[in-house]
Amino acid sequence: MAEILAEGVGVRVAERWLFRELDLSVAAGECVALTGANGIGKSTLLRCVYGVQPVSEGRVLVAGEAPDETSVEFRRAVSVKLDDSELFAELSPRQHIDLLLGSFGRPPSAEDVQELLEYAGLGLCADVAAAALSAGQRQRLLLLGAIARPHEVLLLDEPERALDAQARQWVAELVGQCTAEGVAVVVATHDPVLRAAIADRVVELT
Repeated sequence: MAEILAEGVGVRVAERWLFRELDLSVAAGECVALTGANGIGKSTLLRCVYGVQPVSEGRVLVAGEAPDETSVEFRRAVSVKLDDSELFAELSPRQHIDLLLGSFGRPPSAEDVQELLEYAGLGLCADVAAAALSAGQRQRLLLLGAIARPHEVLLLDEPERALDAQARQWVAELVGQCTAEGVAVVVATHDPVLRAAIADRVVELT
């Protein structure tokens, strides 16, 4: 069974349909990239898969069940970096990763946290408040938070935003590691280079 399955999905906002009759299947270990013009519904589709956006028609299943963001079990299985994902402005990258991993029952060692931060290029700003980080550093921290804990499904909305070419290559490595571990990945991206590097399939929303 596919980890992610959407059948005949449509979302209507007021009198306008963002998309209709959309089918999507993403297996464990596969990465599907979503592309299309701004406002076409890529972010909305990711929200449907995460269970924070109701569908107007059709159905979405994640591991055979309807997505439910209020379920602890679902949140443990599905990791996300959406377009409105936020950091705690007063907490440092080190504190963010400590808090994240601790909340999932995996109290990290100081060495583990430092290794993760170095891997994300955040070692030199590990103890700087998030509010003082650059846009690229904040994006790296959000992405690191999405992949640092165990997960079976990964949803990323424009992970390339505010990142330079080197950092975008790092994103491609992250996604490759996740799919190699059997994670089902869906990425909404405008970057054709990143898309070519990560995607097993591309779905264009029209």
